Amino acid sequence: MARRYDPERRQRIIDAAIRVVGAKGLAGLSHRSVAAEADVPLGSTTYHFKTLDELMVAALRQANEGFAKVLAAHGALEDPHVDVAAELAALIGEWLAGDRTGVELEYELYLAALRRPALRPVAAQWVESLVDPLARRTDPVTARALVALLDGICLQVLLTGTSYDEGCAREVLGRVMR
Repeated sequence: MARRYDPERRQRIIDAAIRVVGAKGLAGLSHRSVAAEADVPLGSTTYHFKTLDELMVAALRQANEGFAKVLAAHGALEDPHVDVAAELAALIGEWLAGDRTGVELEYELYLAALRRPALRPVAAQWVESLVDPLARRTDPVTARALVALLDGICLQVLLTGTSYDEGCAREVLGRVMR
């Protein structure tokens, strides 16, 4: 039997991994569950991703694009006249108001780096992708503090189920920037 050419298969597997984690959490992620979700043979998942960590890295890279896309789409951090604290508070509000499953997934994969060293470089890249544009408007130390604060705000909203308070976030971010 001839091998079927399927250039989209790798991407379908990554998309399926993200759906599996979104539905079942990281505990539900396996080559078998992803193969079933992607409707591909089990061998396809192990062909493209030898280990579950490789699959998680690919899923985390793709999931991390969520907030980065929101940030890049606005481009407001490039404008020297924009209030950075207000802009960040609004961007976080927009991101949290979007696809909640996507935001939760992004954080679940991000926090998986605590136990899976293979994910740490991807998590670090995500942090740097936020620090870099902020450092151009502040300084590197303040930029790192802002990213840490953004993480904390997002985690509190996600974990406690409280509503996002843009005014409070703007105030706190502004204090860090002073």
